[in-house]
Amino acid sequence: MQHTLAGEINQTGIGLHSGISTHVRIRPSEAGSGRYFVRVDLPDTPIIPAQVAVVNQTVLSTQLGKGEAHVRTVEHLLASLATMGVDNARIEIDGSEVPLLDGSAKEWATAIASVGLMSQPSGEDKVLPVLEEPIWVRQGDAFVCALPSVETRFSYGIDFDVKAIGNQWYSWSLGSDRFATAPGAERTNSAESFLTEIAPARTFGLLHQIEQLQQSGLIKGGSLDNALVCGAEGWVNPPLRFANEPVRHKILDLVGDLSLLGTFPCAHVLAYKASHNLHIQLAQRILELGLVVSSFTTNNH
Repeated sequence: MQHTLAGEINQTGIGLHSGISTHVRIRPSEAGSGRYFVRVDLPDTPIIPAQVAVVNQTVLSTQLGKGEAHVRTVEHLLASLATMGVDNARIEIDGSEVPLLDGSAKEWATAIASVGLMSQPSGEDKVLPVLEEPIWVRQGDAFVCALPSVETRFSYGIDFDVKAIGNQWYSWSLGSDRFATAPGAERTNSAESFLTEIAPARTFGLLHQIEQLQQSGLIKGGSLDNALVCGAEGWVNPPLRFANEPVRHKILDLVGDLSLLGTFPCAHVLAYKASHNLHIQLAQRILELGLVVSSFTTNNH
């Protein structure tokens, strides 16, 4: 069985990098259509599929594009849809960037849980690929890899030269009957786990980098209301929701980026000091090896 939303979701907010307010309406979509964006503000309402093949930028967020149309900072919303079990969704947006909201995925995940899911007969078995050999992508001392595993698990490490963050590690298992698990794997309620352990983790930044990023045309919509800011003396806007909120947010970004595969592979994905760019490189390697081939296609995309 596939699943779509049992109702509509509406959210309005400011984009992190553009600083522009956009409205998002997420609607149920037919079986086999997958998760895809529709730029309702542009002529002919172009469709942008949430797929690795259309990623065209990874600077401090993930951007998808097809033709002249693009949509940026998609990772938090897509992580919520994928982990909450939404296979098919039409995401209508009237601008080029998904709202940051409070800097986390909490509002998206809560809204999905509120409207619920509707089962959809797919007419075919859903293939859950199992990784049999390690895959590595690295840049300097940063890396992301996928290792053979009996469950779908994400582990992340970060290391910042500021005392309040420092070195942090966290591991989170997707595991659920609806996702890629192999015999012997512990099964958990992935939707509830995502809601409580990953979704509330907010984006974060370093105080001494803010001016430079703004001069580069980035984080125009960032504020103390939608991002954690850390300086040499500690957090500018505490309290944190978790003692290790930064590394949990990195897992949120990783999950959102790998959701572009369409189906999470049965693997342990391990990242250290990685980035959206490395996340996407790993997803591309997985596709190149033929481990994940999304069966979700429509005539529109």
